[in-house]
Amino acid sequence: MSARRLPGLLARVFVLVFVALVVTGLFVEYPFPSWLVFLPLVLAWTASIAGGRMASRDLRAARREAVEVLPPVAGRWSALNSPADRVPSHGLHTFGQTYAIDIVTADAPVGIAADDADGTVAEGPEGPAGTTGGRPGFAWLWPVARRPRAFPGFGAPLLAVADATVVAADDTQRDHLSRNSLLGLAYLLLAEGEARGLAGAHRVFGNRVVLDLGDGTYAAYAHVQRGSLQVRAGDTVRAGQRIARCGNSGNTTEPHVHFQLMDHPDLEKARGIPFTWRGIGVPANGEVFEAEGAVSNG
Repeated sequence: MSARRLPGLLARVFVLVFVALVVTGLFVEYPFPSWLVFLPLVLAWTASIAGGRMASRDLRAARREAVEVLPPVAGRWSALNSPADRVPSHGLHTFGQTYAIDIVTADAPVGIAADDADGTVAEGPEGPAGTTGGRPGFAWLWPVARRPRAFPGFGAPLLAVADATVVAADDTQRDHLSRNSLLGLAYLLLAEGEARGLAGAHRVFGNRVVLDLGDGTYAAYAHVQRGSLQVRAGDTVRAGQRIARCGNSGNTTEPHVHFQLMDHPDLEKARGIPFTWRGIGVPANGEVFEAEGAVSNG
């Protein structure tokens, strides 16, 4: 385990200890002063601050210019958790996520409440596999969860952002139900997300592809659809070549594309590198953009 990951790991452990103590207190009397129940939260906060300071020093020492690549998708999409709005974009530096971005198809949401994307359709050249209708919105009460195929982004082609060599590829983890309801999100934040963080990058990213772009730059795609890989480690790919499909594996609320550039192929050791997509730049949160270009099968 890298020293950079240790503070974040400790913070997760302390949060889990706090939750366990709270649950235990519902059934038995504490053998210690009740205010001590909140001590793990203080320790988690302290570990998070220490980790943030370490990551900031590390980031300043390794700062690099943005690398221009092609977008990893085709069609109309909308950005979430974008580094155009804040850095680190996902609130942490671990697993090379400093400048990571999430994108979802730019369908008008269908359901009880709107979510972060807006605009109108948006399928890639071949269209997402097995999907119909618009993108479901956030549900406060019901349904608690939806199948991945309810989301139009599920199955959308993922494209190589440059000529590259595949250094890692895995698509064996399942695509789980959505977590885009009040109960589903609570479960993700309080239980599943913490457990995945403790398990490591492979459980957070789910199915993934990592490409070596050369010059010490690597591109990572997370949450890939199970069984959709069209490449394997050691293959060479051309820019625009289809390499997999968008899925809902790993630490996700719904099917989406998580993309990032980093300086090492191992997610546990990687530091983030800024990116810019050719002809698009870095879309801000909620910004709808269109990525052009034909899908190539290599």
